[in-house]
Amino acid sequence: MRMYYSRLKLASVLGVCLLGLLLCLPNGLRRPLPSIPWRQVHLGLDLRGGSYLLLQVDLKSLTHDRLQTLSEAVRDALLKEHLGYRDIAVNADQASITFQPRDPSETQADLDALKALPHATANEFSITRQDNGAIVLALSPESIRQRAHDAITQSIEIVRRRIDGTGAVDPQITRQGDDRIVVELPGISDPDRIKALLGTTARMTFRLVDPNALHATYPPPGVSLLPMASPADGGPLPVFDHVDVDGSDLTNAGAVIDQQTGEWAVSFSFDSVGTHAFATVTKANVGHRFAIVLDNKVIEAPVIRTAITGGNGQITGGFDAQKATDLALMLRAGALPAPLSVIEQRTIGPSLGADSIRAGMISLAAGFLMVVVFMALFYGRFGWYANAALLANLVLMIAILSLFEATLTLPGMAGMLLTLGMAVDANILINERIREEVNRGRTPLAAMQAGFERATSTIVDSNATALLAHVMLFVFGTGPVRGFALTITIGIVTTLFTTLLLSRMLMTRWYARTRPTSLPV
Repeated sequence: MRMYYSRLKLASVLGVCLLGLLLCLPNGLRRPLPSIPWRQVHLGLDLRGGSYLLLQVDLKSLTHDRLQTLSEAVRDALLKEHLGYRDIAVNADQASITFQPRDPSETQADLDALKALPHATANEFSITRQDNGAIVLALSPESIRQRAHDAITQSIEIVRRRIDGTGAVDPQITRQGDDRIVVELPGISDPDRIKALLGTTARMTFRLVDPNALHATYPPPGVSLLPMASPADGGPLPVFDHVDVDGSDLTNAGAVIDQQTGEWAVSFSFDSVGTHAFATVTKANVGHRFAIVLDNKVIEAPVIRTAITGGNGQITGGFDAQKATDLALMLRAGALPAPLSVIEQRTIGPSLGADSIRAGMISLAAGFLMVVVFMALFYGRFGWYANAALLANLVLMIAILSLFEATLTLPGMAGMLLTLGMAVDANILINERIREEVNRGRTPLAAMQAGFERATSTIVDSNATALLAHVMLFVFGTGPVRGFALTITIGIVTTLFTTLLLSRMLMTRWYARTRPTSLPV
């Protein structure tokens, strides 16, 4: 290793340190102009205060929805083969569908028709015949687990879209176990609006109203009595189970003021598939009522006056500005595959976060001060160079965290302290090796060169293994664990830079300027 720095290398090292200092400034200054890029480190839930929500997916509802879809497929498959059935029933607790053949002689034909049903996954369901002649179609445990896994993955993305739409800063949304989602909302102490947004599935469908069952106590097969979203609009309406247009075909939704009534409404537009379906059903059913159903509640059921071919529409339902905005937000984000329920809620006050920040800063300052004194006492001038490298290390870590607008939590602060400890170890190793070479009688330049050569391989090896371990921790960890791993990973990179480049540069410049006969170590 050569103890020589070219002008370009010297300028590069100093430039990186100055750039790091500039990137740190936004954390302690106010933004002078909105047009200036201003990236800061954000404080996490444990430092800033906020809300913690633990959500659970309703797996029973998820299974029930799949069974309902399968029961319709069973009916269609049997009717297509001109086969009858009796007492078809869905049992979500046992994840099965049961029915009786119209005639025992048709049992084998029924089984053959059911075997042709499409499977969403391999071995999704089994078909058996019971002793009483009933035929049972049961979902397999593997298919239920796979559906739950897919539902959680889909729900996390939809939850993220809904929360982002509220303007919440740095929300943390992670999976916990097979059926739970953790939502952390720094800076939000009253999460009622978020809970209302996440507690609504927001599955919108458009279905025709059965005019022949308006006054029926029991609706005919294929028709359900659905309540009105506003009780003031009357009793339940008989609505066909068949979905004519699905809300998943929506491309946009927004809160608007109705030009005729002056009330808040939600406008929406369909994609090409939804536009075609909407035009077809409105063209064929002029004069009939068309229900807009949200989570099995009828928002409104206007009469179709003319075919709607533009793919645009508007929902009115006595909304205020907040409700119209939230409904539009949920429609844009998409429907949850299953309802989410809040099973745990905690609020962390800002005072606790301030106490945590104060304790962390005191720990950091006290630890840094003791290290500075120790290095100065034991290694003299080279100890002060190590202290300068240590300070630069801290500045660069904060600069990189600011550049990525990372969220700093208590584990992250612990990671910074641990990184500073590792940097101190590296500087001690270098100084001890130089001291050993001096004791062997080497000249100052030879001792510095040999000391760095012997220490460098050890420092690189130990930091490389630590880097790999923390990269894996970041990839597979969640929440605060990832924050801790990210801080350590950044700290290892800055430690190698400041220890092997900055410290050596400071020593080299001092040697070139003074040409000492002995080293102050």
